[in-house]
Amino acid sequence: MTDLVTTEMTEEEFLALPETMLRRELIYGELVEAVAAPELDHQDVVGSIFVLLKARAKIVGGKAYIAPVDVRLMTKVVVQPDAFWVAASSTCKPEGKKRLVGAPDLIAEVLSLSTAYEDRKRKFELYEQFGVREYWLVDPRSQLIEVWHLENGRFQRIGIYGVNDSFDSPLLGGIAATDIFEA
Repeated sequence: MTDLVTTEMTEEEFLALPETMLRRELIYGELVEAVAAPELDHQDVVGSIFVLLKARAKIVGGKAYIAPVDVRLMTKVVVQPDAFWVAASSTCKPEGKKRLVGAPDLIAEVLSLSTAYEDRKRKFELYEQFGVREYWLVDPRSQLIEVWHLENGRFQRIGIYGVNDSFDSPLLGGIAATDIFEA
């Protein structure tokens, strides 16, 4: 059994839905909705990434966000990345008080059994298409971080890093994986 359900709807219908703390996204007119809360290790990692991004934002500028925040990439495409960073000079801008419009500069998606395929396939392609500059796929079960950087309109893998590794984020500098996996 999956923890995601899908329904066809317009962007207007999507935006009129009541607020929820569960993930809800609109991908080309298809509502993708979580029907169960994520596991605790998933939330620990999401929180750690947010804290790391927020701390880096104080150094390099920009702003960090944590789900659920709507990010409209285009008509009928509204995503809610687990955690993300928007550079001070980004084209991703607030639209009113409830959502952002445009591609964030760095997105981190934390994999779960129900979302791993979406994060690795459909969202990977969306984020690449709309110009997300850096994409992290973070697996709390295996404690691995896969880092991708956009070059010439295509994601290039920088590497895969374990809990005891460090890596250089093209946008944020040196990152220690222990800051993400040790809550």
